[in-house]
Amino acid sequence: IASSSSFATSTEPSTCSPCSSLSLSLSLLLCLMEMLGTSDRPVQEDLRWSCDVGLADKICNFNRHGAERLGYFMMATSFGKEARVEYEDRGEITFYDSNTGKPLFVAPRGRSFDSFWSESVSHGWPSFRDEEVVWENVRCLPDGEAVSVDGTHLGHNLPDFGGSRYCINLVSVAGRPTQQQQEDETSATYSEKKYDTKT
Repeated sequence: IASSSSFATSTEPSTCSPCSSLSLSLSLLLCLMEMLGTSDRPVQEDLRWSCDVGLADKICNFNRHGAERLGYFMMATSFGKEARVEYEDRGEITFYDSNTGKPLFVAPRGRSFDSFWSESVSHGWPSFRDEEVVWENVRCLPDGEAVSVDGTHLGHNLPDFGGSRYCINLVSVAGRPTQQQQEDETSATYSEKKYDTKT
């Protein structure tokens, strides 16, 4: 993961000026891309764990290589304390796209919370393994960049002796679930408890 200092500010003229060679619809699309970057929407205004919205917007939507600073998730957010509480309450933590609210990672899976936390601390960013990725909503590009299917920059795959290791910016996965997502999760939890009661 590159440092956050790698963010660049474009000095090129705006693409939003009228151009006779472009149709109105294409001009509007270019304007939207310039305003919102790689996603078709801005980051949510009320991110989890007190993540910085401005930083999240830069990293999620106007960036391919930059990252939040090393250890940001430990030093500048409430993630450590709140994540452990969520884990103790639910057995795992769901990380949602900061733009769309779709689930992207669920951890820890196949290991303890302490193992997940220790690995993340040692590398400086929340670190996920293959079984913790919601592949329906995540893609890993040939250059190792991890992105959501909706265009949100997440981080990079930096494999180690244990296999693929996805080092992810917390600000990219600090979204809140959509109302539909919440309803689906509540329904799934109810069904699991009902099944457990019968067995």
